[in-house]
Amino acid sequence: MACVLEAPLRMSVLSEVTASSRHYVDRLFDLDPQKVLQGVIDMKNAVIGNNKQKANLIVLGAVPRLLYLLQQETSSTELRTECAVVLGSLAMGTENNVKSLLDCHIITALLQGLLSPDLKFIEACLRCLRTIFISPVTPEDLLYTGPDHQTILFNHGAVQNIAHLLVSTSYKVQMQALKCFSVLAFENPQVSMTLVNVSVDGELLPQIFVKMLQRDKPIEMQLTSAKCLTSMCRAGAIRTDDSCIVLKTLPCLVRMCSKERLLEERVEGAETLAYLIETDVELQRTASITDHLIVMLADYFKYPSSVSAITDIKRLDHDLKHAHELRQAAFKLYASLGANDEDIRKKIIETENMMDRIVNGLSESSIKVRLAAVRCLHSLSRSVQQLRTSFQDHAVWKPLMKVLQNAPNEILVVASSTLCNLLLEFSPSKEPILESGAIELLCSLTQSENLALRVNGIWALMNMAFQAEQKIKSDILRGLSTEQLFQLLSDSDVNVLMKTLGLLRNLLSTRPHIDHIMSTHGKQIMQAVTLILEGEHNIEVKEQTLCILANIADGTTAKELIMTNDDILQKIKYYMSHSNAKLQLAAMFCISNLIWNEEEGSQERQDKLRDMGIVDILHKLSQSSDPNLCDKAKTALQQYLA
Repeated sequence: MACVLEAPLRMSVLSEVTASSRHYVDRLFDLDPQKVLQGVIDMKNAVIGNNKQKANLIVLGAVPRLLYLLQQETSSTELRTECAVVLGSLAMGTENNVKSLLDCHIITALLQGLLSPDLKFIEACLRCLRTIFISPVTPEDLLYTGPDHQTILFNHGAVQNIAHLLVSTSYKVQMQALKCFSVLAFENPQVSMTLVNVSVDGELLPQIFVKMLQRDKPIEMQLTSAKCLTSMCRAGAIRTDDSCIVLKTLPCLVRMCSKERLLEERVEGAETLAYLIETDVELQRTASITDHLIVMLADYFKYPSSVSAITDIKRLDHDLKHAHELRQAAFKLYASLGANDEDIRKKIIETENMMDRIVNGLSESSIKVRLAAVRCLHSLSRSVQQLRTSFQDHAVWKPLMKVLQNAPNEILVVASSTLCNLLLEFSPSKEPILESGAIELLCSLTQSENLALRVNGIWALMNMAFQAEQKIKSDILRGLSTEQLFQLLSDSDVNVLMKTLGLLRNLLSTRPHIDHIMSTHGKQIMQAVTLILEGEHNIEVKEQTLCILANIADGTTAKELIMTNDDILQKIKYYMSHSNAKLQLAAMFCISNLIWNEEEGSQERQDKLRDMGIVDILHKLSQSSDPNLCDKAKTALQQYLA
C-alpha cells in the first residue's frame, strides 16, 4: 500500500533523514518477530515529543509497514498494540503527519482493530482514532455524523450502555458519556424520547442532567448538560414550559454568555441558547429579560480589544481567533430573540450601534458570520416599524443586494427571504431596491434548482407587484418570460405554485393594468388558468386561480377573454355548484364582475350567462345557509333586476 506524500521530496529534507531514522524503519522488516517488536518499541521511544523524527520516519515509509503489521493476524497482540501506539504518536505531530496517515487509509485499519478481543489493543486503536479525528484536516464524514448513524448507534444499545457512565466516580468518564448523549440527541426525536424515560440508580436522565447544570459543577459539565436538555426540548421530548427548561437550562445558558466566562464558553452558550429558544416565543421573552442578556450580547462585538490595551501578544492572538465566532454567536442569538416579539426587536435595534454591526457583518470575510448577520437582519425585518425607520436610516438594502449578487445558497436563501420583507408595500426601501436591478436578480432566482430560492424569488416578485405602477409590472413579466411563468405554474411544489398565482393576482389589479397585461399576455394567462383548473390541485390553489379570473373579469376589455371562452365559462359554472364554499364564493366573484350593470355590454353578457343556467344557480345559492354565499348571490341577482 503506497502512501501519497504531500509534496515532492526536496534535497534539504532528504539530508535530514539520518542513518538512525532509516535504521528504525529497516528493523520493521526483520524476519525475527521479537526483533520487529523491539524495533517498534524503540521507535515509540524515539518519536515521543520529537516532530523532526516523526517527519523523518513518515518520509522513509514507516506508516504503511506499521499498518501492515497492525492488520496481520499473525502479529502478536503486543506488536499490534505497539504499532497502534506509534501511529497515535505520529498523529500527534503536524497536520501534514495526519494527512499522510489518512492517505494510507489508517481509519479503516484502526476501525477493524476495534473488533479485537484484546482491550489494550482496542484502547490503543481508540486513542489513535481520537487523535486523528481531533485534527481539523480529518474529514468528518469518515465517521458517524448523520441521523442514520445516530440511529445505528441507538439501535445497538448505545443509550443503555452509556447511561450508567453518567454516575461514574471518574469526572472524565462522566464528561465523555455526557458528550455522547449531547451528540446522539441532537435533532433526533427517537433518541430524545428514549432518554426521557431512561433511569440510572432510580433517577431519570433529565434529573441527572439538571443536577449537572448546578453552579458548583465544572463549566464544561454545565454547558454539555444544557446542550442535552436543549436537544431533548427541541425534539419535543421535554415541554418548553417545563421547569427544567425555564428555570434551569435557560438561566444556565444565559450565565454562559456573561463576561466572566471564557470566550469559547460564551460562544457555545450563546449558540445553544439560540437553538433552544429559536421557535418558542415564551422562551424568547423569558431569555430577553434574564440578566440583561440583550445588552450583555453587545459585548461580543468588542473583540479583539484595541491593540493599545493589549500588551500580551498571546491574548491578542486568542481574541482574534475567537472574534469571528463571538460575532456569529451573537447574531444567531439576536436572530432567535427577535423572531416573534416586536418589543424585543425594538430593544435589539436600540442596542448600541446594532444596525451598523449588522451592516458590517454582511460584508465580513467569514461566510459563517455573514450568514448569521443575514439571519439577524431577516429576523428584525419582520417588524413593520423597523422597516419604516432603522432599516431606512441605515440603507440596509444596499449591503443586502450586494450579498445577493454572489453568495452560497445557504446565505442566498436567508438574504432573499429578507428582501421579500423589504419589498412589502409599506417599506421605504422598495423603490431604491427596484432601481438597483432587483427584478433581473429575482427572476434569475425563480430558475434556481434550490426550492427555497425559487419560492423566495417568486415571493419577492409578488410583493414587488403589489400596488405597483404599470411599468414595474411590465418589467416583471418581461423579466420572467411566458415560458418561465408556465414553468413555475407547473412546479411540483405547492408553495411555488401559490406564490406564482399570488404574483399573477397582484399583476392583474386595477383596470388599466388588467387590460394592458391581458392585451399583451392574455392568451398565455388564460391557458395557464385553464391548466390549473383542470389539474389535480388543492382547494387553496383553485381558489387563488378563480380569484385571478375574477380580477380579469373586472377589466374593461379583458373580460371579453372570458366571455369568448366557453370552456372557462363552463368551469366557472361548475365551481359555483362545488361542495366547497370558498370555491363557490370565488366563482361568484367572477360572475358578479361579468354581469355588473353599469358597464358597457353588460346586457349581452347577462343574457349569455342566463342561457347557460347561471341565474338558476344564483337562485339556489340565494337560499344557502352560508351567509356569505347567500348575500353574494342576492347581490348578483339584483344586477338582473336593475
